[in-house]
Amino acid sequence: MRGDARIEIGVVARAHGIRGEVAIATHDPASQTLGAVGEVWVGGTSRRIVEARETPKGWLVAFEGVATRNDAETLRGQVVEVDRAQLDLEEGDILLADLVGCRVVRDDGSAWGTVAAIDSGDMQDRLVIHDGRVERLVPIVDALVTGIDLEAGVVTVAVPDGWPEDEIP
Repeated sequence: MRGDARIEIGVVARAHGIRGEVAIATHDPASQTLGAVGEVWVGGTSRRIVEARETPKGWLVAFEGVATRNDAETLRGQVVEVDRAQLDLEEGDILLADLVGCRVVRDDGSAWGTVAAIDSGDMQDRLVIHDGRVERLVPIVDALVTGIDLEAGVVTVAVPDGWPEDEIP
């Protein structure tokens, strides 16, 4: 197992209604995690879920101890995390957060930097790779990310020569 004990799954987007519910925008819109767990961490504080329901615009969640709209408003913008042990991962599943810190090599074995972050874009998640003062963004698709070895901490990419890169300020 690699990475932190808690995994970021979303953010509190706003208060909902007058009874303390919050709307949570999950990083993975298809995720059912909020409906399957009894506790999450909001802004670093453990919160017991009283009720969670999926809507077309995301999840509405009621937490124990959050009874009013004013209580819910204090949670706006805070990161929502879940204990890694609560995730229903199958053999071979990889969490994108676990790629941060991995060395990146090209398919010929040459060093190509380190995964500095994951850019969760609207259309496509991308690896943010830093190599000295150079930054490269590589979409996380099978054609470009050809291998992941979490035990060794290595991500293999197959990118053409001349892949776009920017200088890190």
